[in-house]
Amino acid sequence: MQPFLKSALCAAALHASTAGAAPQEITPAGSQPATTGSAEYFTGQVQVEPVWPANGEINASGGRVTFSPGARSAWHTHPRGQRLLVTAGVGLTQEWGRPVQEIRAGDVVWCPPGVKHWHGASAHSAMTHLAVTGTTAQGQNVQWLEKVTDAQYQGK
Repeated sequence: MQPFLKSALCAAALHASTAGAAPQEITPAGSQPATTGSAEYFTGQVQVEPVWPANGEINASGGRVTFSPGARSAWHTHPRGQRLLVTAGVGLTQEWGRPVQEIRAGDVVWCPPGVKHWHGASAHSAMTHLAVTGTTAQGQNVQWLEKVTDAQYQGK
């Protein structure tokens, strides 16, 4: 097949596959205000910024969470799992019954469905992560449990 004809057929196929599709959406940075993490679910200063909600096209929400040094989530689980992409700083995470692990900018953490865990900043560094969290058909994405004790945070 001639290169021009091949290119034209590929362009036509691409156009046909996107015809009638919804257009791209751009959410400007900072357009969704951050909120302070609830003291019921977090220890220390935490800022939570919604990035995108789960919807009919993608059944996962995204959020950027910034933990001040020493701040952390409570123990929790996710019914559909969660991926964390650490974007800045140094943090800690722990799965129930396992040792505390250090996480750094660029690391990706997979939290499988139903696995009890926590995450937060290290004692001496803030940490920000992008959380991509699966959502059930009923809209649930997290089950909050008890707070992480200081001894658990310190790995004792």
